[in-house]
Amino acid sequence: MLYETTLASPVGPLRIIASDEGLRAVLWPDDTPDRVRLSEPIEENADHPIVAATAAQLTEYFSGTRTDFDLPLDVAGTDFQMACWRELSEIPYGSKISYGEQAKRINRPTAVRAVGAANGRNPVSIVVPCHRVVASNGALTGYAGGLSTKQWLLAHEAANKD
Repeated sequence: MLYETTLASPVGPLRIIASDEGLRAVLWPDDTPDRVRLSEPIEENADHPIVAATAAQLTEYFSGTRTDFDLPLDVAGTDFQMACWRELSEIPYGSKISYGEQAKRINRPTAVRAVGAANGRNPVSIVVPCHRVVASNGALTGYAGGLSTKQWLLAHEAANKD
């Protein structure tokens, strides 16, 4: 069984979905059903401990008082995707790296496009900060929440960075 609630945020409503083990997904309003596959039944439960903790921590993030998330995750992906997502979690708040740099950091320097595709499948947007990865020339490219959302998140972090 999965549990969910919808959180109003400055970047639109975010659908928070968790299992009893951890956060499973943070979804955008226009997410396509195949970006993050959820096969278990889902029930509304804003009071579920992981759902409530995620909502509280995202609210703190948006208010500028939280720079790191402390949530159990229950995400599934290929070994390559999991390596990409682990590396995303190492990018400091308010920082950016390129897809090429991320590929080097996971010891797959020629897998730049595959890194981009894996980031696009990141099921826990914002919490695992794929928005901090940009093109090698600094341009904003691809983001499940939309490029304007990616731009907003980066500007928000820059404005609230110590």
